[in-house]
Amino acid sequence: MSQASSQNPAIDAARRAEIDRSLRHPVMFFFTSGAAWLAVAILLGIVSSAKVHSPGFLDGCSWLTYGRVQPAHMNALIYGWGCQAAFGMLIWLMARLSRQECRAAGIILTAGHVWNLAIGLGTIGILAGKGTGVPWMEFPVFAWVPMLLAYAAIAVWSMVQFKVRPAGHVFVSQWYVLGALIWFPWVFATAHLLIHGFSGSPLMANAINAWFRSGLLFLFFTPAAIAAAYYLVPKITGRPVYSYTLSLLGFWSLAVVAPWAGMQKLAGAPIPAFLPYLGAAATIFIAVPAIAASVNLLKTAAGAWETVVNSPSLRFTVAGVVGLLVLGLACTLLNVPSFLPLSQFSLSGYGFDILALYGFFSFVAFGMIYFVVPRLTRREWLFGGLIKLHFFLSIYGVVTVALVALFGGLMQGGAQEDYKQPWENAMTYAYPYAVAATIAWCFLLVSNLFFFLHLGLMWLRLGRRSSHPTLLGDGHHGDLHDGTHGPEGDIDNAGPGSAHAH
Repeated sequence: MSQASSQNPAIDAARRAEIDRSLRHPVMFFFTSGAAWLAVAILLGIVSSAKVHSPGFLDGCSWLTYGRVQPAHMNALIYGWGCQAAFGMLIWLMARLSRQECRAAGIILTAGHVWNLAIGLGTIGILAGKGTGVPWMEFPVFAWVPMLLAYAAIAVWSMVQFKVRPAGHVFVSQWYVLGALIWFPWVFATAHLLIHGFSGSPLMANAINAWFRSGLLFLFFTPAAIAAAYYLVPKITGRPVYSYTLSLLGFWSLAVVAPWAGMQKLAGAPIPAFLPYLGAAATIFIAVPAIAASVNLLKTAAGAWETVVNSPSLRFTVAGVVGLLVLGLACTLLNVPSFLPLSQFSLSGYGFDILALYGFFSFVAFGMIYFVVPRLTRREWLFGGLIKLHFFLSIYGVVTVALVALFGGLMQGGAQEDYKQPWENAMTYAYPYAVAATIAWCFLLVSNLFFFLHLGLMWLRLGRRSSHPTLLGDGHHGDLHDGTHGPEGDIDNAGPGSAHAH
């Protein structure tokens, strides 16, 4: 706990309120526009999933062919929702933990509008048939330069806040925030420069793209979500981080292993044989930081399960941490030599991406949003029932989409490898799984439309005014303060840091 917090809680509470006030507009913009893009991405996901089992669905519109709507779905999910949710979390976390007000809210907000404009034009370009055809980089080439510039305007101020923070130890959450802020431009700029900026071998362009996709998952979305989880779990439960050693192991193993992952997607391609297997080995070892972080966080929450059940923020966050544990196991399963050929060209790769982006990252992001928004707006959430509906429909939808795609893809991959059977048999195996995934996406669309509506009403500040951020328990106004008890309880303590770790 900081010295200021210990000595004068009233001054500390006023300081936090000033920080939140300075970040209200940019953070709420990122969260709300991200939620809108998530609804768009899910709608596109329904169309693309339906076309897997019903190719004639909406076949009269060239803009909605599978080759266009599937990449539009993934890019809207990654850059429209994922990146903007991450931006909101990262800048709020860094400001709170550095105890510095944001001095450039207008610049960050302007950069957010530029980012959204680039995403909007890029998505329209994909649907119009102007995409590049490079997975996760399908936006027309004109989009990536303004995206990179907008990111620089967003991230640089968080780096400045860290630099001028008061003297003291660095919280675990800040390690991951700094890692995500530094690694994103490295991965993003390198891949786009080498693929779009310089003409070279198309084969090596595919290899760079495989590295980019892995890097974006493990070097940006993963540390951003872990940073939020390390902040929320100790704060809401009121318990210190279970193990400082596990915190160190998780961060440094991720930093060392993750940059080598990705090339396993080109197993069997005419590239040096060691590269795919090096990538597969690195991806398998992603299980180390995933298990270290998830076990550390679950052990931290283990003594406060009643709080986990009752706190909307913690409920989503712990579900996301469980998703991280499952993601680590999936990294191992899908990349062992016996399974790698089955997952390369099947639904399994898509299921893995959805598990990482939705089952892990998005759930932690939802938990962070439910925690942060009342503090920014100084209003209570309006409808506890909508939060519960959002949680349970999201759990059902993402578990169905991810697991169905993972296991259905393995069966599809096995049929593809059976050269004695017609190729059409592979799609026969995948058909029921694709139908189930489409139904699950529909549930996710319903839940996230309610989430976007709820978030929009909060931005309009229509909730009940409160002197301290509270949430609804059991659908009514109660005393569930989501881990805090008035301003004095809402302290950025050493729970996410090192000083009070066991």
